[in-house]
Amino acid sequence: MWEREGRAFSMYKRMPSRDRSDVMDVEENSAFSQDSMDVETTNPSMWLSFPHVVVGTLSSFLFGYHLGVVNEPLESISLDLGFTGNTLAEGLVVSTCLGGALIGSLFSGWIADGVGRRRAFQLCALPMIIGASTSATTKTLAGMLIGRFLVGTGMGIGPSAVALYVTEVSPASVRGTYGSFIQIATCLGLMVALFIGIPVKEIAGWWRICFWVSTIPAGFLVVAMMFCAESPHWLYKQGRIAEAEAEFERLLGGSHVKYAMVELAKLDRGDDADTVKLSELFYGRHFRVVYIGSTLFALQQLSGINAVFYFSSSVFKSAGVPSDVANAFIGVANLSGSIIAMLLMDKLGRKMLLLWSFFGMAISMLVQVAAANTFVSGSASLYLSVGGMLMFVLTFALGAGPVPSLLLPEIFPSRIRAKAMAICNQFLRWLALPAFARATWTATLILDVRKRLYDGCSLC
Repeated sequence: MWEREGRAFSMYKRMPSRDRSDVMDVEENSAFSQDSMDVETTNPSMWLSFPHVVVGTLSSFLFGYHLGVVNEPLESISLDLGFTGNTLAEGLVVSTCLGGALIGSLFSGWIADGVGRRRAFQLCALPMIIGASTSATTKTLAGMLIGRFLVGTGMGIGPSAVALYVTEVSPASVRGTYGSFIQIATCLGLMVALFIGIPVKEIAGWWRICFWVSTIPAGFLVVAMMFCAESPHWLYKQGRIAEAEAEFERLLGGSHVKYAMVELAKLDRGDDADTVKLSELFYGRHFRVVYIGSTLFALQQLSGINAVFYFSSSVFKSAGVPSDVANAFIGVANLSGSIIAMLLMDKLGRKMLLLWSFFGMAISMLVQVAAANTFVSGSASLYLSVGGMLMFVLTFALGAGPVPSLLLPEIFPSRIRAKAMAICNQFLRWLALPAFARATWTATLILDVRKRLYDGCSLC
């Protein structure tokens, strides 16, 4: 007996300090865990966390809005600011916000870890308000570019903050559903921007109203975040245990607090308390998970979805479809796919949606190739082209759009979660800039092909 205890003690002495603390934590919390298991018999109500999630996804709404806000008014903007026909200037008006997003995303993880998730949302909204106001009041191209750059910095902070926040405040039973709200909010932002831009050709200066409108949800986000719950995960990492329990009570209900705290302790166990170094994310045990996350974002952007969102009006117009109708079709396809993803996310799982989404996108691209085939008649080519583009948007929204931002916070350890999200978002931003150039080149080719096809149809 004494020999067995001696062996156990010697093994305990040889264990690393972190492992010893894990054993002690297990011993101390075993009775507590058993008690909490007795309490956790049902899933928490989804409605307690619902308003907090909705407020958080306002940043995604703003992200989508600013992606599409210059789609329809670009011609009027160039006319009023004096750079009509300057394709380089028009491209800069669209892409400057992506450069700002690159800068914002560089610091998004450190901001979310340093000041908390709620203040990260507020810091995301403030440059959007200032930048949109600058763009709305400017009379020069330089002023427009400055405003778009400021908006972009907020767009860079937002995606990481909302992905972290939604994952950390949502009950596990509906986390996939709530994660789909991010994509739905982005879709709604795009749709609102496109619909608000419809009167731009009939009303002089309407493009300025398009920018002013975005300051309303941004201002609401700043104010509403004062009343929303802070992430219990962030509070726990800061050592503010009592505040984390109080926020869990707001989000899940009093009967689920003990179980949530035990699960949080399990997730946090084994994470070092030291500050995460940037180099740790590129080698060692964290490299593989960061590589997976970066690859998912890379595949999302390399799919070519930017070409659709930025140039949908021009492409459809060249096919003989009015731009307002085209924008409605794109918006409905995007929103429909996002709603279907929301309903299926927690039933089929993230991996299944990703696989079917990319498969559907590949099929839609084959349809586009068939549309450009010389053996297809002019009218059939137009129908296949428009149908293939709508199918591409629909299948993108089913998985490739919403899954990466939801999946990554779930697979990253809590110690590196915020900073790893920022690093992975770099691939989204870095690829967005060349993707814009690629989208411009692709759209130019598409416009030329569609014009020739449309001319051919008109001769038939």
